[in-house]
Amino acid sequence: MGEKRVLDSGWLAARSTEVSATGVQLTTTQPPSFPPSAPWMEAAVPGTILGTLLKNKLVPDPFYGLNNEAIIDIADSGRDYYTFWFFTTFECKVSGNQHVNLNFRAINYSSEVYFNGHKEILPKGMFRRHTLDITDVLHPDGKNLLAVLVHPPDHPGSIPAEGGQGGDHEIGKDVAAQYVEGWDWMTPIRDRNTGIWDEVSISITGPVKISDPHLVSSFFDDFKRSYLHTTVELQNQSSWLAECSLSIQVSNELEGNICLVEHLRSYELSIPPSSVVQYTIPPLFFYKPNLWWPNGMGKQSLYNVNITVDVKGVGESDSWNHYFGFRKIESTIDEATGGRLFKVNGQRVFIRGGNWILSDGLLRLTKKRYMADIKFHAYMNFNMLRCWGGGLAERPEFYHFCDLYGLLVWQEFWITGDVDGRGQPVSNPDGPLDHDLFLLCARDTVKLLRNHTSLALWVGGNEQTPPEDINKALKNDLKLHPFFISCDEKTTRGEGFTGNSEDPSKYLDGTRVYVQGSMWDGFADGKGDFTDGPYEIQNPEDFFKNDFYKYGFNPEVGSVGMPIADTIRATMPPEGWQIPLFKKGDNGYVKEVPNPIWEYHKYIPYSKPGKVHDQILPYGQPKNLDDFCEEAQLVNYVQYRALIEGWTSRMWTKYTGFLIWKTQNPWTGLRGQFYDHLHDQTAGFFGCRCAAEPVHVQLNLATYFIEVVNTLANELSDVAVEISVWDLDGTCPFYKVTEKITVPPKEVQQVVELKYPKLKTAKPVYFLLLKLFRISDTAILSRNFYWLHLPGKDYMLLEPYQKKKIPLKITSHVLISGSNYKVEMHVQNTSKNSTSRSLICMESGLFSDCNDYNFESTKFAPESFQEKQESMWRRICRRPFPSKSLHHSNMFNINGTDSGVAFFLHFSVHAVKKEWGSYEDTRILPVHYTDNYFSLVPGEEMAIDVSFEVPQGTTPRIALRGWNYPESYTVI
Repeated sequence: MGEKRVLDSGWLAARSTEVSATGVQLTTTQPPSFPPSAPWMEAAVPGTILGTLLKNKLVPDPFYGLNNEAIIDIADSGRDYYTFWFFTTFECKVSGNQHVNLNFRAINYSSEVYFNGHKEILPKGMFRRHTLDITDVLHPDGKNLLAVLVHPPDHPGSIPAEGGQGGDHEIGKDVAAQYVEGWDWMTPIRDRNTGIWDEVSISITGPVKISDPHLVSSFFDDFKRSYLHTTVELQNQSSWLAECSLSIQVSNELEGNICLVEHLRSYELSIPPSSVVQYTIPPLFFYKPNLWWPNGMGKQSLYNVNITVDVKGVGESDSWNHYFGFRKIESTIDEATGGRLFKVNGQRVFIRGGNWILSDGLLRLTKKRYMADIKFHAYMNFNMLRCWGGGLAERPEFYHFCDLYGLLVWQEFWITGDVDGRGQPVSNPDGPLDHDLFLLCARDTVKLLRNHTSLALWVGGNEQTPPEDINKALKNDLKLHPFFISCDEKTTRGEGFTGNSEDPSKYLDGTRVYVQGSMWDGFADGKGDFTDGPYEIQNPEDFFKNDFYKYGFNPEVGSVGMPIADTIRATMPPEGWQIPLFKKGDNGYVKEVPNPIWEYHKYIPYSKPGKVHDQILPYGQPKNLDDFCEEAQLVNYVQYRALIEGWTSRMWTKYTGFLIWKTQNPWTGLRGQFYDHLHDQTAGFFGCRCAAEPVHVQLNLATYFIEVVNTLANELSDVAVEISVWDLDGTCPFYKVTEKITVPPKEVQQVVELKYPKLKTAKPVYFLLLKLFRISDTAILSRNFYWLHLPGKDYMLLEPYQKKKIPLKITSHVLISGSNYKVEMHVQNTSKNSTSRSLICMESGLFSDCNDYNFESTKFAPESFQEKQESMWRRICRRPFPSKSLHHSNMFNINGTDSGVAFFLHFSVHAVKKEWGSYEDTRILPVHYTDNYFSLVPGEEMAIDVSFEVPQGTTPRIALRGWNYPESYTVI
């Protein structure tokens, strides 16, 4: 028993005003037919009404061009227009002592459920679960009919002509996502996300059902001793006393598919008829368990916890399992900086992360999409995501992948300042109308998510605190258990578990801090004043200046995010392919004027008249969309690398962390993103990936000192930095290797000033290559490549540099398993090095991937990390290819007679197109690259791994473009 079936196919939908039958009739005598006829249509469940209409091509794609304007808004149509029936059938019949529950993990916003002619009214609230016992109304023949009438939010609001943050703010009166009325990064969602937007399932159990187990790990003796605490809710659904055996098994996956059972315990108990009991399992002891670490600090070790309940005379009644990580998260205000400080397993974590809205604005939230999203963030070397309060309580699948890939999560509740206390018009400061409903949804969300290891922080709201009574209740509900209150000394670790304190698993949570708002208590100025941001283009050097940001932790700092030209063509009609007009003002600053479609898609310009000169034009006046987007990628890379390096430069001395606003877009927006809604990365993705390495060499753009960053827990020693400058003629006019340096743990070491720009012979435009290497074996730990110009100059000389033909050799090894491809690519700049210097990067023969150094072989690996470490790429591509994979190799040469840097190379993966005619987006997405938008100096070679899945029947090709290679080359 303990079977779960997800009902995610075979659904139909129809507008309620077009259906004459009642819910009783639909589920008895007048069900819709299959295949459907009007008004019935195939439905998207999980999903929204707008997603269903789009699936049936009854509305245009709201994310394409200006199509959203052609879809009627609920404010104009009325709520009935977006009130829909959803209908499905499924087979299920019970025998003996079986019980069946129908489960809705979330519905927006209220609904009536009809099952085999029986009616249930489900209460309101977008973020709550619903469970119905349908055992007694199942059809004896096993054929069951289900109809759900879904109503939109009670206060869907209207959209003022000027738009704005959250429209007219009416949506804030409901317990629902607030972004749906539109924001400065998002167009309004016309149905306000009405629908059965999360998983529907039936669960088949015996007489006793398991609900909401709570897992908590506690630590003592400097993490040598640990206890797993478990409290489980057991419901006896029968009318007789149930004699039960409750079992818990904890296993640890070793190498391969071998599992080691660490604990297997059973406990006897009795549960009275028709009652619910909470049972707390005696704590299970672990000696030095494998710890879970955030991304960049170690492995994400997870244990499989399986709980079963057997009933005497029946056998197994129900089971539950979850992957659980042993880790302790502490969060306090840092005395040195005033910023919010996070510790994991006793170690400080410098937070470098991003703000997350949601994956898709139509709530098409698939496991595959979530996995791609989180893998992208892990590969950018982020260690935290903030689930913004105007969005969702994210789904368990999102958290599952954050657990796997080491992304700490700060989860906000559904309060935002714009909708809950300010804005135009001024919004209601008292939050939702029904405070009890808000708290019910909040508590249910805590139960849904609390066992996820990645969950690090609860926050009351975005740029606002909840109303006083809600805030007080959340503070009480989420108070810390004594085991998890941070102390300066090891007062909570000095004694083992004695049982004197209440078991922590009896708390609603008790393990994570609750902070009342995103700008309070160590975030921004800590007092709720508007001290987050800025959100626009910045001068790259400004990020390094002491006066750029005053406070210790910035929860929102953002910038540009233009995607590549293929994305613009795929998401806009030709009139949207026009690049901005560049209008120069009297003060010398240029204002960009985008076309109306870009304006609608919330484009952020690459200039800020009066403060930041246009960052596109220094590379030359763009001639067309391809030119503009290529130059924008150069700026994206520079902008986000500088942002991260500038903050990291003052790690722990001024800052404790930052979160970039924002990492992605839930629609086809043109701002604040590292990858677009189609899942293609911008160059900013790889600038971020390079800058946020755990060990990193960088140039301070304000002081021109070279710095080495060590975010690890042990000293970095026996290392040096190789500095080489390359000019546009392919020569190396400046070369230096520093003396041996030592970088203390979790510190930034200033190494040496880059003096080349001060030389009389310095070229106006030059390339800088930095390599941090281990002296003993010249293994490269960090590689960082810059393009720079002298003060007062620009990058105009790079425009004629495009005509240089730099020779390349590309060798590849392709592994194919079904529809999955992995390509190991070696790219070499074969132009001659005209300098007599012998560079370490070429002496070592190392394929110098920017980030894929091996922690196993480094002398500075912390003792607690001595267990076998996986490389970044292997962690992200966890599933090995089977032995039956197909292999083949390939070599491709790009001939050229010029010597120089092969600049800004980038790969893309496409489907082979059989017929050529009008524009068609042939990209295969998503693709995972170990690096992209990279440059190679003469003689240098780099390894790039590419991983992707192809649609059925598709043959892929891999193309290469670059600054010196404006025409696309098919290399595989």
